[in-house]
Amino acid sequence: MKKFLTVIFSAFLLTACGVGNTNTTYQSYQLGSQGVIEKGRILEMNPVQIKGDNAIGTLAGAGIGGAAGSMIGGNTAVNIIGGIAGAVVGGMVGSAAEQAITKDTAYEFVVEKSNGQLVSVVQTNELNLRPGDYVLLNRIDGSTRIRSRLQTSNYYR
Repeated sequence: MKKFLTVIFSAFLLTACGVGNTNTTYQSYQLGSQGVIEKGRILEMNPVQIKGDNAIGTLAGAGIGGAAGSMIGGNTAVNIIGGIAGAVVGGMVGSAAEQAITKDTAYEFVVEKSNGQLVSVVQTNELNLRPGDYVLLNRIDGSTRIRSRLQTSNYYR
């Protein structure tokens, strides 16, 4: 029984440890989508905290906990009580695990577009962007990302 619970819990944790969303991560439905590119310059950046919504972890934990708890043994009443208790505890553990895994630091970038309009974009910073950098803003399906640096001489072309 302990081996079964260990295997189930390990499988849950491994599936929850997927790659998070970054400024270079796209959804499969966005493949082939046409985006709108605009030029801009980063004016400032402020760190922000990103956290998951806990739905997947809670549901998966409750399902796994309920299944494992129902195998306690004894009579039907004990199995039902074990299943309910397992679902509650599993949901709490799954929620906490997802929250810990999906919590990340990102930045709110304030960007002045070449037409003078100010926009803010929240994303991670794998590109090591800094205030003063000239960048491209890529808008696809209502989501905007800061793509790359530009040379200053190309900013207003």
